[in-house]
Amino acid sequence: MTDTDALYGIRERTGNPAHAPVDDVCELVFERARNQREDHQDAHFDEAMATVVDRYGEDTVRTVIHRVLVEHYPFRTATHDLDMRNIDGVRIGTTAGWFLEELNAE
Repeated sequence: MTDTDALYGIRERTGNPAHAPVDDVCELVFERARNQREDHQDAHFDEAMATVVDRYGEDTVRTVIHRVLVEHYPFRTATHDLDMRNIDGVRIGTTAGWFLEELNAE
């Protein structure tokens, strides 16, 4: 396994059925955006995703997550042609990575 595979242990990249699929990561991002956790150490991720989902819509956020986790785009480059600020690509990519790690640990 390469360092990239270790960082992004997503089923579509690694072929490992024990890794979470990208759709599960997307659904967790959207669930947490809709139902933000209070008094949780990672609540800032939920709040950030609520903001970007509201600003750009689920389809655009899903595209960025797929580009980052499956296609290995850099976070800022994942926003290309999406009429999105690069910093929001960084927020989405960072959050998706944390949520992927959480799903893979389950």
